[in-house]
Amino acid sequence: MTTPNRTAHIRLTSHPEPGQATARIPIHWGAADPRERGPVVGSVTNPADHNVIGAHGGSYSVYRALAISARALNPLARPDLTNTHPVVQIGPHPQWGDPDRIVSLDPFGHMVGEVFRTEIATGTDIRPSIAITKARLNLPEILAAMAAHRVAPDEGILHGNGDISVTKIAIDPVWWLPGVARRFGTSEKELRRTLFEQTGGMFPDLVTRPDMQVFLPPIGGATVYVVGEVEALSDPKRTIACRVHDECNGSDVFGSDICTCRPYLVHGIEECVKEAQRGGAGVIVYNRKEGRALGEVTKFLVYNARKRQEGGDSAATYFERTECVAGVQDARFQQLMPDVLHWLGIRRIDRLMSMSNMKYDAIVESGIAVGERVPIPAELVPPDASVEIEAKKAAGYYTPDAPPDPAALDAVKGRDLGRY
Repeated sequence: MTTPNRTAHIRLTSHPEPGQATARIPIHWGAADPRERGPVVGSVTNPADHNVIGAHGGSYSVYRALAISARALNPLARPDLTNTHPVVQIGPHPQWGDPDRIVSLDPFGHMVGEVFRTEIATGTDIRPSIAITKARLNLPEILAAMAAHRVAPDEGILHGNGDISVTKIAIDPVWWLPGVARRFGTSEKELRRTLFEQTGGMFPDLVTRPDMQVFLPPIGGATVYVVGEVEALSDPKRTIACRVHDECNGSDVFGSDICTCRPYLVHGIEECVKEAQRGGAGVIVYNRKEGRALGEVTKFLVYNARKRQEGGDSAATYFERTECVAGVQDARFQQLMPDVLHWLGIRRIDRLMSMSNMKYDAIVESGIAVGERVPIPAELVPPDASVEIEAKKAAGYYTPDAPPDPAALDAVKGRDLGRY
């Protein structure tokens, strides 16, 4: 049965009515109290309440529009948030009230159903941008690790059938534009103008509504998998292992052997299990940044160009071919990546399963100490991926044998935790 289309009365415009040049529900980014900060209202069921640029759902908001156009979804439908609240408590942490620490997600995004219960009940369409649940992971490589006696089941974290118990967190991006601009060393005006132009004018509010400083970009977010107790992440007496991983569908899901993405991801999960079994915790942050945030089409074009060039695929031209096709070698720009770590309350990482200098630099420059950088074991590198490893070494993206940073080790031991 289809639902009637009831969009006729909804009017959403980038040019506010006279006397309405400011959002009715203001957002005070960086406020430590969620009610003082104010809710993020990205739904359009009541345009007068809309206080951000864009809409909830990121890239999926287009599918919502299709569903409404097909009369399969009532545009006025609102989610029933009964029993959807987080299964574990996360925060609040001091970082949540620091506007320089978190600029790309709403730190209160998982709490809106409780904090703004009254407003929701009286008609304001406030929706969560973070959801927290429990799950189990099962990967054949973990079963192989058990068979090789690298890990052993404990029936709490790792089960006899290979299942790994995790806390699973989904995060939609919420960008505070002044803070994002500062991270990238540009002005908010320049950032707004560029976002407006490079999305084909998709979001006119970027240039017509300076009163709205929060943007819900139409991109994928992140999924976090915590192995062990979430409370350990903010406990200075407990150790943390972490893998920050950028999406690679071909390797992560389908096992393509041209890169080390899935092997490194699984290695990170294995190390997270070991850390949790030692009484600490492990964190996997999975960011939707396919093909170095250039997309799969560009990625596959580069594959073809690399393999067809004279002399075949080589480390020397690895990034050159990407730049020839895309105009840039890497568009991930990791400056926003540490926000999720701050949201989790992390002040230091004892073991970082990554040899990416871009990721490492972004993490430590954000104020999080890193003790040890753990390389992917050589036996896990597929033969066809050796070009990738050598190219990253040559370009300085990858440090295979970086010694622990003495200052970071001091921080890990609790002698220098900085502001937090």
